[in-house]
Amino acid sequence: MTIPAIAHRAPPHGLVLKACIFATGLAGIVAEYVMATLASYLLGDAVLQWTLTVSLMLFAMGVGSRLSRFVRGSMLDAFVTVELLLSVVCAISATLAYFLSGWTPNLAPIIYGLSVAIGVLIGVEIPLATRLNQEFDELRVNISSVLEYDYYGALLGGVLFAFVALPFLGLTYTPIAVGALNLVVAGVLFARHRRAFVRRRLLSVSFAGVSVCLIALGVFAEPIVLFGEQRKYRDQVIYQDQTRYQRIVMTRFQEHHWLYLDGHAQFSSYDEERYHEPLVHPAMLASAARRRILIVGGGDGLALREVLKHPEVSAVTVVDIDPAMTALGQTHEVLAALNDGAFADPRVSVANQDGYAYLRDADSRLWDVILVDLPDPRTIDLARLYGLEFYHLARRHLSPGGVIVTQATSPFFTRRAFLSVAATMGAAGLVTAPYHNHVPTMGEVGWVLGMRGRDETGVSAARDRDWLLQRLAGLSFTSLDTRFLNRDAMVSMLHFGKGFDDQVDVSDETNFAIFYYYRDGDWALN
Repeated sequence: MTIPAIAHRAPPHGLVLKACIFATGLAGIVAEYVMATLASYLLGDAVLQWTLTVSLMLFAMGVGSRLSRFVRGSMLDAFVTVELLLSVVCAISATLAYFLSGWTPNLAPIIYGLSVAIGVLIGVEIPLATRLNQEFDELRVNISSVLEYDYYGALLGGVLFAFVALPFLGLTYTPIAVGALNLVVAGVLFARHRRAFVRRRLLSVSFAGVSVCLIALGVFAEPIVLFGEQRKYRDQVIYQDQTRYQRIVMTRFQEHHWLYLDGHAQFSSYDEERYHEPLVHPAMLASAARRRILIVGGGDGLALREVLKHPEVSAVTVVDIDPAMTALGQTHEVLAALNDGAFADPRVSVANQDGYAYLRDADSRLWDVILVDLPDPRTIDLARLYGLEFYHLARRHLSPGGVIVTQATSPFFTRRAFLSVAATMGAAGLVTAPYHNHVPTMGEVGWVLGMRGRDETGVSAARDRDWLLQRLAGLSFTSLDTRFLNRDAMVSMLHFGKGFDDQVDVSDETNFAIFYYYRDGDWALN
């Protein structure tokens, strides 16, 4: 950006400029967080995407700082122009990415390109602000003063992003709010110091254009995002929401419904019983007691529905990190019908908390059965809930003869990840029994059931696993209202063919083995 040299004009008032620097610092950090979060949601692997996106933006800020040396003439014109450009690029970032996600699966160049563009513009801001502020402060005070207000704004921006913007505005409208803030900053400077600007007429037109752009985005962003969302799914999208934790989408085909989290299918009403019945009933019947039940995940309420079929149950706690998901399970007509209004049962309580933290802070509470109904370990955060430390916590909170069962990825497409779950549970002192089932809409799904060891069961160590397998094979489901599961189905689910003797690592917080096993699965065959 090169602005021809002109005669110097009166600078803005120092306090106004510092307030603008504070606001741009706030907007800049929120823009960085928006792009990193957007990359995590749309590209997966949160740690990698936050690392790449923030690093790219910091690099681009360095490039922008270098480019700022070529700006000569009216610093005010240049600063306001940068703010207007930032306003537009920030505002359209998420809407554009979501829209294009319906047309191409390769969103990385788009998201990284937007990140670089925003980074360059932010990088130009600070040197320009410093040069504007040199009218008021000597060099040593000037630099520290500009950075001070910028960093203070960044702190407030981070707090607002985490506790206000993302929970209430989501990723669709937070960037528009950031764009609006940049526009306000530019507008304040332009209004208070209009005569100091060189290109007043051009900037007036630009303000009008950017204002119209942001208003149009505010009105049409949701339909645009929904259009792009619909392009990604074969079936009609009936619900979509970007929460603080994930993107929730529900679709419909004829009389059946699908639930997707971050683009990954969680269940279909067409055959969900082939997942939820094997998840719940073997563990419930194999446990020595069935009074106190903990469900980690399962915010849709379908596993809860199966748990409540057991009359001995006296208390069920559903721990799901996303309040939007549990609210949906309670209030959305489709989910409430599928889970038979399970959340309304007086025995049920809901805790919107991370499952790992909940168990860690559970003191001496014990549960007879712990059901782990979570998405696959496609991120490090989720991988923690498939790790050794988590299973140690779970074992500590099982009553004598208690049982834990976890969804354990696909034994076909992610065989080593599946085996790692079993190995990790075994390393935590649990006697394990893996089993699997074919769910037509999801493919081959696996579970691993773990029980506290011989000191509670009275069985010798050498026979623990055989005893548990025999116990599962002998379970009777005739007293339960099941659509799929019976003794024959249970027996068949316990058997695997050849190829399940791989040596795999135990997954813990030093290696996150299951995350890498899952990432490197045979997805090309899926």
